[in-house]
Amino acid sequence: MIDIPDELIAQHVRYDGEAGRAYVASLAERAERFLEQWGLRPDGRTMYGRCALVLPVRDAEGTPAVLKLQDVDEETAGEPVALRAWQGDGAVRLLDCDDTTGTLLLERLAQDRVLDDLPDSREATLVVAQLLSHLTTTPAPPGLRRLGDLAETMLARTPTALKHLNNPDARRLLTDCAAAVREVATTPGDRLLHWDLHFENVLASDRAPWLAIDPKPLAGDPGFDLFPALWNRFEPDEVEWRFDAMTDVLSLDRHNARAWTLARVLQNSLWQIEENRAPLAAHLEIARRLRKGPG
Repeated sequence: MIDIPDELIAQHVRYDGEAGRAYVASLAERAERFLEQWGLRPDGRTMYGRCALVLPVRDAEGTPAVLKLQDVDEETAGEPVALRAWQGDGAVRLLDCDDTTGTLLLERLAQDRVLDDLPDSREATLVVAQLLSHLTTTPAPPGLRRLGDLAETMLARTPTALKHLNNPDARRLLTDCAAAVREVATTPGDRLLHWDLHFENVLASDRAPWLAIDPKPLAGDPGFDLFPALWNRFEPDEVEWRFDAMTDVLSLDRHNARAWTLARVLQNSLWQIEENRAPLAAHLEIARRLRKGPG
C-alpha cells in the first residue's frame, strides 16, 4: 500500500476542493502502475512537496531512486525537458519519464542534506549562484514557456490589478516594477532557467556537493532566476549583498538583472492581488531596496 500523507491531501483539497481530493486519491493507483512498469520496489518513507508525492524506490539492480508523481501543468510540463537538457550536470538526473502523466523517475539525492540547513545564508546564496551560473549556460530547448510571453502578460494585467490595490506605497512600488520590466521586455533572453532555485530545492549528493531539483523551467534571461534566493530566509539587510554577490558570480549586467528581479516581484504581487490578497511585505521590500539600481 502507498501511504498518501494527510498533509498532501489537505493541500490539494484546500486549493482544488473535491477535485483535489480525487486527484490525490488517484496517486496510489498511479504509483502501483509505475512501480510495476519500471520494475521498482518501495524503499523508505513517502515524502511530498507542495503538490508532488515522492516515493523512495530501488530498481531491479538495487539502485536507489525516487518516483515523483505530480500533475501536469504549464510549470511541471517542462521539468523533464530541462532535466534532459542538463543531463545531471548541476541538477538531479532524470532516469525515466512518462510525459502523459508527468511521472518521473529520478536519481536519489541526500534528502536529509538540504542547502537550507546551512547556518550561513550567505554561503547558501553563493551555492545557488554557482549552480545558476552553470545551469543557465544551457540554451533553452524548444517548447518551453518563454519569459518574453510572461513579461507581456504581466504588463497587460498590471493596470487592472493596481486599481484594486489601496496601499499607495505598494502601488508606487509595483508601478516602478512594471516600468523596469518595460525597459527589458524586448530582450527576454534564451537561456534555460530553473525559475524556482531556492535553498530548499538544492540537495547534496555523493557525486556533487550540491544539485538542483524541482525546476519549473522557462527560456529567458538569467536575471529572472535570482529572486528565490533573495526571498528565501528573507533578511532585509541582506538583499543588496545577495543581489550583488549573485550578479558577480553569474557575470550579469546589474541593470538588466535588477529589472528582471523586479519582474519577479511584479509577477508574485499580481498573483496575490488577483486572489484578493495584499502583496507580500518581503517582496515589496526587495523592490524597495533594488529599485534605485544597486551597484
